[in-house]
Amino acid sequence: MTGWPGRGGRARAAQAERGVLARVAGAEVREHRLRNGLRLMLVERHADPVVSVILWYGVGARHETETESGMAHFLEHMMFKGSAGFAKGEVDRLTARLGGSNNAFTTADHTAYWFEFASDRWEQALAIESDRMANLTLDGKEFSSEREVVLEELSMGEDDPWRSLSRRVQRVLFQRHPYGEPVVGRADRLRRMTVEDMAAWHRRYYHPGNATLLICGDFSSPRALRLVRRHFGSIPAGAPMAEVEPYRPPLVEPAGPQRLELRWDDPNARLCLAWPTVKAGEDADWVLDVITTVLTGGRLGRLYRKLVLNEGLATTISTSNDTRVEGGAFWLFAEAAPGVEPERLERALRAELVLLAREGVSAADLKVARRILAASEAYSRETVTDLAEDIGEWAVDVDWRLALVGPERWARVRTRQVREVVERYLKPERCVTGWSLPREHKQSGEQRAAGRRRGKAGGR
Repeated sequence: MTGWPGRGGRARAAQAERGVLARVAGAEVREHRLRNGLRLMLVERHADPVVSVILWYGVGARHETETESGMAHFLEHMMFKGSAGFAKGEVDRLTARLGGSNNAFTTADHTAYWFEFASDRWEQALAIESDRMANLTLDGKEFSSEREVVLEELSMGEDDPWRSLSRRVQRVLFQRHPYGEPVVGRADRLRRMTVEDMAAWHRRYYHPGNATLLICGDFSSPRALRLVRRHFGSIPAGAPMAEVEPYRPPLVEPAGPQRLELRWDDPNARLCLAWPTVKAGEDADWVLDVITTVLTGGRLGRLYRKLVLNEGLATTISTSNDTRVEGGAFWLFAEAAPGVEPERLERALRAELVLLAREGVSAADLKVARRILAASEAYSRETVTDLAEDIGEWAVDVDWRLALVGPERWARVRTRQVREVVERYLKPERCVTGWSLPREHKQSGEQRAAGRRRGKAGGR
């Protein structure tokens, strides 16, 4: 569906509001557009008397300029500090009184606010979200107080070895693109931010034309559509994103392998390998899902079997296929077993990737990986809120219909594609290698040479 209903005449608006129907995880999915641009996803599933309401805004950390670092996440906090119709703390008190739950989250690409209520009282979420969209109150004292909470959250991340390491690797991996910045932001930028800056951000991005409202669970679609029109229909559409979002440096191909090292007062040696990959929903995205499952899909994963169980080189190993709107990354994390030299673990991991590129995977391993992925997807959609998050994330980032095709796309993956994707994207020369080492650890000659060759960055 293209265009914004209301900007091209009544005929297009009426056509858009009839909706599109599909089925996923036992639920009926309908899509509508209000005349002010609000996209509405109605996902009926009547197995349990519960309804989840999630309002997604198509704005996240990647839309921030350097001076706005952390704004998307900071505003998420402030959305609970009061609006014209709901005083500070009233949203949480009302949610608890009605026996529901609520929360919010911010990513690089979007921000989302969710409520879960019994099916006889879910519409209260519409009153809250429409008021926060149109009439948010940004008080200067609350702003200053909440900024300290956000700064503490940032500080806690820096005090965690894994999170600190991954943030540093991420910054090198994505270079000047906003994906290289932590969603929580940078302390110096947060301290300089003003409440006027935040009000301008809210006006620019928090409007119907940049929002997707998803209602999932035990409700009637015709009634829900009437209620949404009542609560949101009079809110003006804002400017199209293309007119207001800032310039972003493009993602660029790495010039060569990069290494960095952090030192901690901690006895464990931790390794993080990362490669830039593809946008969410591209063909290679589904292959990378299979690869991460083959490598570290529970105790059946080949890296876990070989390097943890059989050779005892690591205590933990995990991988992640993290694809986003403008590009992605493939991550590999490992913690060296006590007494194991870090470079020995790194060599073993890289050897397994070379083997995967040369030989691919067996039909049996592919079958197991597909089964694990399909079971994981089914499990992740058991509750209405989980299902709403899955469909909504695809909807706001790419296309909600991609939430329907996972098992089919994984079933198409063959060993030839696995080899091709590993050879193309997981090459050593595209890799950022990060180590978090005990402060007293002495480098081997091999590590010192690698640091000189590849521009090793120092850390604390």
